[in-house]
Amino acid sequence: MVTTTSCRRRGGWWCWWLPLACCSVVLVSWPSPAAAAATTVTSLPGFDGPLPFSLETGPLVCASSAQSENNPDEDPLLLWIIGGPGCSGVIALTYEIGPIEFAAKYYYRGVPKLIYRPQTWTKMSNIIFVDSPVGTGFSYATTQEGFKSSDTKAVQQLLIFLKEWLQEHPRFSQNPLYIAGDSYGGMIVPTLTLAIDEKSEGFMWRKIQYPEQCFVCTVGPSYTRLHKGHQRATLLHVLEPSCEEVWSPRTRNSAAMDGTSRLMLKSNPVNDDPPTFECRKASYAVLKMWANDETVRGSLGVHKGTIGRWKRCNLSIEYTRDLRSTVEYHSKLIRKGYRAIIYSGDHDGGMTIVGTQAWIKVLNLSIADDWRPWYVAGEVAGFTRSYANNNLTYATVKGAGHTAPEYKPKECFEMFARWMSGIPL
Repeated sequence: MVTTTSCRRRGGWWCWWLPLACCSVVLVSWPSPAAAAATTVTSLPGFDGPLPFSLETGPLVCASSAQSENNPDEDPLLLWIIGGPGCSGVIALTYEIGPIEFAAKYYYRGVPKLIYRPQTWTKMSNIIFVDSPVGTGFSYATTQEGFKSSDTKAVQQLLIFLKEWLQEHPRFSQNPLYIAGDSYGGMIVPTLTLAIDEKSEGFMWRKIQYPEQCFVCTVGPSYTRLHKGHQRATLLHVLEPSCEEVWSPRTRNSAAMDGTSRLMLKSNPVNDDPPTFECRKASYAVLKMWANDETVRGSLGVHKGTIGRWKRCNLSIEYTRDLRSTVEYHSKLIRKGYRAIIYSGDHDGGMTIVGTQAWIKVLNLSIADDWRPWYVAGEVAGFTRSYANNNLTYATVKGAGHTAPEYKPKECFEMFARWMSGIPL
């Protein structure tokens, strides 16, 4: 049994409805909002031809936004907050829910190849991917003091960012807002959602004459105190091999001689089918190469000299974890009548479904619809249960690891689409 005193943080993908705004895919860093104008991106190095979606990058935080491919003027805005703290929103853009992904092909010269992701969540929502806290991804501060951050400070910065972004994009001022995130983002999402609710007079959506709803989806960490050292599990998928970003000795030698790099893959292409990476972490090396390419940075509007090497997760940020638990935030949002969903991969070894269900139990909610399977294409995709007059839905994603959409994109896409439309899983 996990209680509020035995667990510092709790997990689960949470989704709340709040009235707010809609946007496109946005990548953001944290200098002054007036530091530079947003950049409209029509092509990206590694992608063949013009982008089949609308992409904007900007300096208001370090964010990029991608418009919905369905109806951007009416579809919701999904603000995606990734974990760490210190992991970049570019990960979600290219590995989780965004409209592009890397082709797992034998890489030699140039930049890694990008392709369109069929299960992109931009088919039903506009998405902002944000680099938060300061020092994450392409985000930066102009002073050393500016790099110091915390849970509460990150929330306040995101609150300011949303207001600034909506002022710059009044087109989306009446669309519903969806706030989402994964891993440590689960500490930020409910806290930010409640802050938006309490600061509602400052947001343009207050001009709406009827209640809108906003969806907040987050995976909250479920770190349990195992002993005095507060060790925690780091196994992102219980059945996948644990490895580092892998390079073969031959690759290292080749790169040292001519400045090129080759990724070590498990097999060579056969009949043009892409090979698989030896392990999941090995594939992240492709993202590092892409994000650190000068032509890519130029396309994204990253100013020269603002940051050094781009890191997938910058875990050296001076960051204070000053939120002990988000359970009370969730409780307040439920009492205010917001609709929510939590989902988690049933193969996540770090933030387990057992821990998630334990802290949900602490909320002491009545069960509206007990455990049952949910399906995608006739196959069991996981199990679900709903609470509090169906205002809260919990779902497991069968076979998924820590970042569920990365492991099971088709199932998570379908789950999100059904829930957003009010259709039972």
